[in-house]
Amino acid sequence: MSTVAPHPGNVTPIDRENGAVDHTKELDAGTLFVLKSQGSWLHCGYHMTTAIVAPALLSIPYAMSLLGWVGGVLTLSAAGLVTFYSYNLLSIVLEHHARLGKRQLRFRDMGHDILGYSKTAPPKDYSVTGVGINHIFGAINGILIVATTYGNGIIPEIQATLAPPVTGKMFKGLLLCYAIIISTFFAVGISGYWAFGNQAQQSVLQNFMVDGKPLVPKWFLLMTNVFTLLQVLAVNLVYLQPTNIVLENKFGNPRMDQFSIRNFVPRLISRSLSIVIATTLAAMLPFFGDILALFGAFGSMPLDFILPMIFYNVTFKPSKKSLMFWGNTTIIVVSITLGLVGAVASVRQIVIDAKTFRLFANV
Repeated sequence: MSTVAPHPGNVTPIDRENGAVDHTKELDAGTLFVLKSQGSWLHCGYHMTTAIVAPALLSIPYAMSLLGWVGGVLTLSAAGLVTFYSYNLLSIVLEHHARLGKRQLRFRDMGHDILGYSKTAPPKDYSVTGVGINHIFGAINGILIVATTYGNGIIPEIQATLAPPVTGKMFKGLLLCYAIIISTFFAVGISGYWAFGNQAQQSVLQNFMVDGKPLVPKWFLLMTNVFTLLQVLAVNLVYLQPTNIVLENKFGNPRMDQFSIRNFVPRLISRSLSIVIATTLAAMLPFFGDILALFGAFGSMPLDFILPMIFYNVTFKPSKKSLMFWGNTTIIVVSITLGLVGAVASVRQIVIDAKTFRLFANV
């Protein structure tokens, strides 16, 4: 079953005058083969949970070591509340435009339709490490790491896979997703920081090895790494959707069957190469937490904390006297500030750590 799209007739002349674009006259191969509208709210919840509850959460104890008990728990809670609110707003905006016949399947569709074109594009120690500027930048990096662990930049693609009608399905999926997030993020973050204090490594699994000797039974460490690998495989399937769309657009033929030789062979080669490249880059860069902070500044902050609020305010135009408008605006301003300062802090930390690490290091 191909992607269910609104009929071109749903885009009225008035909509066109207001700048609406009908994306459905001819679906490209990426949309047709990757974003199939067949899913239920359980399917949606699975995809969101898989995308968010990823190995990145292993860096939460390290983030808490930069923030301390109070700052760490407050940041975990605030990031959870804001991202749940943000993803729900994003879902509402997507559903609203779909009802108008302007179904948006990707962030770039939303940006084009809603914003238009733009010309500018061990011994336990719970003390927070660092003093002065190092303390400040460390705390900001901790916030960005937590923001990245909650990040999910593929909400439009996930909603595009839901079978119509989509009303309420995304919200149910979010509830399922965040029920799992609360039980996993807080458990890993609090227990990891409790156990290792400010010695928590950028991936808490590194703390289980001291001088080459495991602190836990080898079978337990092996099992943990196997489960982490399985989760990485599941995350790849979800997060490669935008990449797969681009690859299908480039190499796929929407006029032929999805599993024909003409479409299957290029798909197998291109997707295999993308996984090899991603795996090579991941193995090459040894500072896991620093990279998460960088992704938080340039990726998670714009996609998860800024754009959903902007899309909602532009689409529904809430009163400038309303709590909704000022709440969204406050989140936007705070997130932009954190993103700008965090970009400097994360790059600075990578430069510092680059002096002590080497590529493909066995850490």
